[in-house]
Amino acid sequence: MATVASLRVCGAKGPGWLLRGPWAPPAAGFCSRVPAGAGQPEPEARPTSARQRDGIRNIVLSNPKKRNALSLAMLKALQSDILHNAESKDLRVIVISAEGPVFSSGHDLKELTDEQGHDYHVEVFQTCSEVMMQIQNHPVPVIAMVNGLATAAGCQLVASCDIAVASDKSSFATPGVNIGLFCSTPGVALGRTVPRKVALEMLFTGEPISAQEALSHGLLSKVVPEEQLEEETMRIAKKIASLSRPVVSLGKATFYKQLSQDLRTAYCLTSQTMVDNLALQDGQEGIKAFIQKRKPIWSH
Repeated sequence: MATVASLRVCGAKGPGWLLRGPWAPPAAGFCSRVPAGAGQPEPEARPTSARQRDGIRNIVLSNPKKRNALSLAMLKALQSDILHNAESKDLRVIVISAEGPVFSSGHDLKELTDEQGHDYHVEVFQTCSEVMMQIQNHPVPVIAMVNGLATAAGCQLVASCDIAVASDKSSFATPGVNIGLFCSTPGVALGRTVPRKVALEMLFTGEPISAQEALSHGLLSKVVPEEQLEEETMRIAKKIASLSRPVVSLGKATFYKQLSQDLRTAYCLTSQTMVDNLALQDGQEGIKAFIQKRKPIWSH
């Protein structure tokens, strides 16, 4: 099972960095309030919100005025919300959604001008890449609930999630080529989710695809009417939350690990995982419950 240590990739910060956001007092200089009379403008509100109940952590991109752009502040807030208490047995599944008609428009282009400079640009793309990898390496499943437009890094975020449910009004695009900035990093997640020729058409033309097209190509798990989106997403989340966390976590980690292996190696790896799964307390509990015709009592 993945550990918090394994989630710190690409030079992530120390332990205190994991505690930013609604879970603990914000770090100095990160979306914190400036004391009255300090002579500085008050910073904008935190760009995400998060709450957790019954094992389900709901993370909401909460900056609709800026089309939920994945600014550096947004990425750091999202990262904090994803990684907080990642190893807690009380956390079973994460759902990422957004306020407003745009799920996410991708990077904030105002942060990508010459004025910000090379080092800032490096930090933006490094942080974004960290977030996408941390979703896949996270010990619990991560679900994207999409109701609207998801472009560039916003499309990348959807593609990076384990499950993606969208309304029939949603659409997806990687339009960076139209403004002279090819969506190279979104192409990593997109190219691992949809067929190569579909990904390349999206990347080369920047033209959007509909939710139904995204479903047929494998970018989405399900498409539902807008009024059923939350209900269907939460149905999936509640089902996952009702299951054994260590079993699901082991299964998720193994699934991604075997994908890059040849057939023989993949079967060797997963065969050993099945044996390891049987050694888990919940592995034996589930089998005994099935034989005894009762509901399992998971220890997590």
